Amino acid sequence: MNYWIDIMTLFPDTVGDMMNESILGRAQDRGYIRIETHQIRDYTTNKQCQVDDYPYGGGRGCVMQAQPLHDCWEHICQMHGERVHTIYLSPCGHTFTQADARRLAADYDKLILVCGHYEGVDQRFIDECVDEEISLGDFVLTGGEIPAMAVADAVCRLVPGVLPDPECFENESHWAGLLEYPQYSRPEEWHGRRVPPVLLSGNHAEIARWRRKQSIIRTRLRRPDMYAKLKFDDTKAERRLLAEIDEEIKNMEENENGPET
Repeated sequence: MNYWIDIMTLFPDTVGDMMNESILGRAQDRGYIRIETHQIRDYTTNKQCQVDDYPYGGGRGCVMQAQPLHDCWEHICQMHGERVHTIYLSPCGHTFTQADARRLAADYDKLILVCGHYEGVDQRFIDECVDEEISLGDFVLTGGEIPAMAVADAVCRLVPGVLPDPECFENESHWAGLLEYPQYSRPEEWHGRRVPPVLLSGNHAEIARWRRKQSIIRTRLRRPDMYAKLKFDDTKAERRLLAEIDEEIKNMEENENGPET
């Protein structure tokens, strides 16, 4: 087994169904990855299978208790025979990026993803068992299942064998600090819109150059924060490409705003 992810959740069937479909499902069938879900309620010590209680200090809602979370986490670690790198999906965590996906895929062969609910989880569980907290962004969801599935998907697709070739993800958005170029498929014309002629030319060098140019243009226009971090080679070919991009963007802006008077 190349990579193993255990997801602690109150909704294992929902998460499991999603993680067993399509590319990840086939990868599990072939033994490249394994994604297991664990019902936190199975580790409670009361007949009601209660996993939450009122917060100390008052306030609305309930907080997930440390004991069932810890016992579930401990069972997983004992199953693997070692402490497993543990991530709590939380709006208080650092924002997940492609760089995090690459780091987690490269540095670990096992992960535990903890899905919180209600008003969060007892801080003592986080202090004792969690190695890092991850957020999908500056917003709040009703539970950690969606972020956990997103992290699992992003990490697992980088595991060798899950995708047919590294090129499948190395040319995608965020891999090298750029957004991905536009993609086209058949037919050549649809609703009066044609595929760019260069993509039909068969000239692979020109196609690669066009795709790089479009990636740079898209990044510059849509994600100036990413564009500002890019470093370009000081070569004649690169300078010519950047000059063409400057001219194309200038023409685009003039067409949008109308000619200056």
